[in-house]
Amino acid sequence: MIIGNLFIDILQIYSLLIIVRAVVSWTGIDPGNQLVRILNSVTDPVLVPIQRIVPPIGGAIDISPIVALFLIQILKAVVIRILW
Repeated sequence: MIIGNLFIDILQIYSLLIIVRAVVSWTGIDPGNQLVRILNSVTDPVLVPIQRIVPPIGGAIDISPIVALFLIQILKAVVIRILW
């Protein structure tokens, strides 16, 4: 159960990082900024494959963070159901 709680906590933190990345993308923060580069390198492994499958809406609105958050919620529900 401790491992399950740890896994859920990691998924929560990762969800927060995805939300922060989405908010940062709406601002004018320089993509070359060290913190932005770190944020992108941490979230790219999940978001880039989703971006390949789900094209931007209207060619401009990237919904991959929403899809990723939805998939993370499903994964959390599965883990909770299995472990508890």
